[in-house]
Amino acid sequence: MSWATRVRDLRAGAERRFPVITELTARLVSGNLLDAATRLAAQAFLAAVPLLFALAAFAPSGVRDQMLESLRTVFGLRGSSDEQLRQVLQGSADPGVRETSGAVGALVALVSATSFSRAMARVCERAWRLPKAGTRIAAWRWAVWLLALVLVVLLQAPLRDGFGAGAWLGLPLYFLVSTGVWLWTQHLLLAKRIRWLPLLPGALLAGTATTVLSVTAGLYMPGALNRALAEYGSLGLVLTLLSWLIAVCAALTFAVTIGAVLAQEPPLDRYLGTDRREA
Repeated sequence: MSWATRVRDLRAGAERRFPVITELTARLVSGNLLDAATRLAAQAFLAAVPLLFALAAFAPSGVRDQMLESLRTVFGLRGSSDEQLRQVLQGSADPGVRETSGAVGALVALVSATSFSRAMARVCERAWRLPKAGTRIAAWRWAVWLLALVLVVLLQAPLRDGFGAGAWLGLPLYFLVSTGVWLWTQHLLLAKRIRWLPLLPGALLAGTATTVLSVTAGLYMPGALNRALAEYGSLGLVLTLLSWLIAVCAALTFAVTIGAVLAQEPPLDRYLGTDRREA
């Protein structure tokens, strides 16, 4: 028996014993997940930057201070990169310039945010192989999801500090909240076409990925941002943040897709009520 025949036999045996591996491999290879993640990251960046200018122009000082503290916590900002963010959120001293930039930022953020929400919804729909939801059904869900996401970002500083208790509570609490956010995100953006329980594997994977990335960001991003700012100016800052967003969006895209496959294949399908053989 040739080696090629043995390999084919081993692969066929593995596919019979572990069908989830076959389906997962096929989905990851054929789903253009990296392309989807890159588009999602680009839309997230295009929504976040003008939104910061809009917050700087129109948000109360308490909201601006809370956003500044939360973004400092997320990225571990210090030095020149922290100063850049502070200048953005404080806005221009000229009220006319501040209001003009804020109005433009709000308009751009509104358009970009809709695209960001639609891109996230499409990631969830592709993971579950569902058609696009009708605009009348989905439009308000895009807005609600985006507002909830902004609120989650605002609460990052107290959340990661365990609301005063410290990181020992903040890290597991962050994982639980993140898992809940991505469970709710899938349910909302899929227009309730998938029940809560089958969405849990993807939410757990997404929660784990974002928790690991949050720890990584605190260790890597401060130095990377300051080096990029020193060497390339604001362009370096933009490229570094966009690279981090691509990593986050890729992790979320893979997590949601892998979770959907795991929920629909043995052995989890029987426990989650997604066994297609019984349908």
